[in-house]
Amino acid sequence: MFDPLEKLKEYIRCQSVSADSSFGAGMTQARDFVSGLLGGIGLDVEVIDTPLHPIILAKRGGDPSWPHVVIYGHYDVQPPDPVDLWTTPPFEPTERDGRLYGRGAADNKGPFMVHVAAVGSLLEEHPDLPLRITFLVEGEEEIGSPSLEGFLSACKDCIAGDFVLLSDTASPSEDQIVITSGLRGIITLEAELIGASGDFHSGMHGGAFLNPIQALTGLCASLHHEDGRVNIDGFYDDIVEVAPWEREELSRLGTTEEEYREFVGVRKFKTLNDVSPFEGIRFYPTLEFNGIGGGYQGEGSKTVIPSSAFVKISCRLVANQDTDRIEKLVIAALRDRCPDDVTLTVKPGQKGDPYLVVPPGRPNTPSDQSPVLARAFESTIESVTRVFGRPPLFLREGGSVPIIADLHRALGMDSIMLGLCLPEDRLHAPNESLHLGVMKKAIPVSRDILKSVAGV
Repeated sequence: MFDPLEKLKEYIRCQSVSADSSFGAGMTQARDFVSGLLGGIGLDVEVIDTPLHPIILAKRGGDPSWPHVVIYGHYDVQPPDPVDLWTTPPFEPTERDGRLYGRGAADNKGPFMVHVAAVGSLLEEHPDLPLRITFLVEGEEEIGSPSLEGFLSACKDCIAGDFVLLSDTASPSEDQIVITSGLRGIITLEAELIGASGDFHSGMHGGAFLNPIQALTGLCASLHHEDGRVNIDGFYDDIVEVAPWEREELSRLGTTEEEYREFVGVRKFKTLNDVSPFEGIRFYPTLEFNGIGGGYQGEGSKTVIPSSAFVKISCRLVANQDTDRIEKLVIAALRDRCPDDVTLTVKPGQKGDPYLVVPPGRPNTPSDQSPVLARAFESTIESVTRVFGRPPLFLREGGSVPIIADLHRALGMDSIMLGLCLPEDRLHAPNESLHLGVMKKAIPVSRDILKSVAGV
């Protein structure tokens, strides 16, 4: 059996940034690494081409009557920028104070390695394990998984299983694990406002026509009410109400609002209807500005009226909201409110549906829930409690993993999302890292889940 930590270091060295074509060699290196890793534990590996980055399928077949678990991961990572804020190089894995630093350490290479190590050691111990396993590893998660819909349409029969197991979600601390019960969906778009035919001297021409930056900032300001609500009619229609048991779980989180405020470094919270920040990031939809620009960005001043300005927008959506509908509502609001002095263009981006799963034994647990899924949930609870020292929490998470909703819609498969990332891991930011103690403990938990489903 391989050393999971050493293999993870090798994996992190693959500079697999899907959003930037200059990292193409790193994407290929990561794809080949994962293919070799999964082949090395005895799985049949197939690399499936897509319009962008290939998908890796690695299978362990068997008797059709055996349970079938699909394990998900992604081999792409976020860009390392700004590189000068890293203490050590982003693609040179470095151990420090019980953590492994490097881009992708927590999202998603380290958590994925947990499940590979669990499967590898389990098959060594039980070569006749009555369990079918499929690894589904994509290279486009960080750019919204645009190739997944076509892949699922073409290959759904070969990946249809009892449930999905993954670790691309978060927990609040090293000894309080969360089993994620919901993910927010996402839409992104970029809006550009174009004014004059070029940049013009602000002294000679200022006061003659509308500055696109002024138009853009006013347009952005119009999208929220003063109390924080999104100012778009119909934006909050259809959202699923929070169940009482969910609020009870959240009350056990163990983190205070003051601790959270200090962690993010803000003076105060601003949430929808003054709900707690912990509810705000899990239970309600948002519209956020992720980037804005226009005009001179260099050192000193350059007194021009820019010809254009842009903003990048994302919306996180909750269960039962329709991504297509919300996208249309946002674009319509931008067009209706844009001054006619400037020209607006809107470029849609990522899109992923929200997802909600109810664990066994809750008042709103579906009556037709799969017995295999229920058994896996119970095993997860038992193993996490034993290994980490306290029962897991079932909480919705504010982030998005588009494939989870896609698999549920296309194949009816629900997911067990074992959160292995911590707030201190700094996902998507400089100095991303993984808590090695969490990684070490999570491997036997993954083994326990698979053994329970197999009936071993």
